[in-house]
Amino acid sequence: MDNIFEASGIYYIYDGGAEALSGLSMSLAKDEKLGVVGANGSGKSTLLLHLIGCLTPGTGELKYKGRPVTRGTRKALRRETGFLFQNPDDQLFLPTIGEDVAFAPANAGATDAEIEKNVESALSAVGIAGLKERSPWKLSGGEKTLAALAGLLAACPETLLLDEPTSGLDPAARENFIGILKGLSCTMAIATHDLDLVLDVCSRVIFLRDGKVFGESAVPGLMADEVFLRRCGLRLPMTLRRRGAVPCGAFRSDMTREGISCEL
Repeated sequence: MDNIFEASGIYYIYDGGAEALSGLSMSLAKDEKLGVVGANGSGKSTLLLHLIGCLTPGTGELKYKGRPVTRGTRKALRRETGFLFQNPDDQLFLPTIGEDVAFAPANAGATDAEIEKNVESALSAVGIAGLKERSPWKLSGGEKTLAALAGLLAACPETLLLDEPTSGLDPAARENFIGILKGLSCTMAIATHDLDLVLDVCSRVIFLRDGKVFGESAVPGLMADEVFLRRCGLRLPMTLRRRGAVPCGAFRSDMTREGISCEL
């Protein structure tokens, strides 16, 4: 399976000396829906910002479609990849939702007819066609998140990177949003604390701790291992709490380095 992104031993230190990534290695395959989970400060958002090209590794290598991410390749990466910020207010900036959703295809040089078609299709795909003429600041949090997602879909991205996309959504809005993600066919990486979202949407999950990949598995796999999750500062997904957790699936974990067996 072809990899869209590959990170090999990347390190990143923020101004002030805080090390956010510490030799992190991971991959995102074409058509895969990958969950990226971990406690606060584990490096989830920093990893996604590297993938979209907003941050550059201090050391290590990051590749996009087999080529190192450089100034020359970053343009194609950003044209083909959509990034959903945790706070949709960081993404919505024009007077109406329709104008916001039209921004990316217009900026890419699409014709007026193409722009209109993409806007209508994107708004319909997320169920907010009726909000086209509304102002972003008059929308609920859930509506803003859907509008921001529509803005990405209008650009027809090959890959979506989503940073805590269900944060702040009420239960109904969250359920609706998850249903939309499940229906999308593009490659996807979702950084989230919402492990139930990962269970619903993703086929594979990586667990970050201290800026590196601490474990990975197919879904559910390690997500059903309560001891492992506690080591990551996480708790069992509500769905698995109700069922009763039973570890399953093949996985790899660095926990064996701490003398804890994770063999199934």
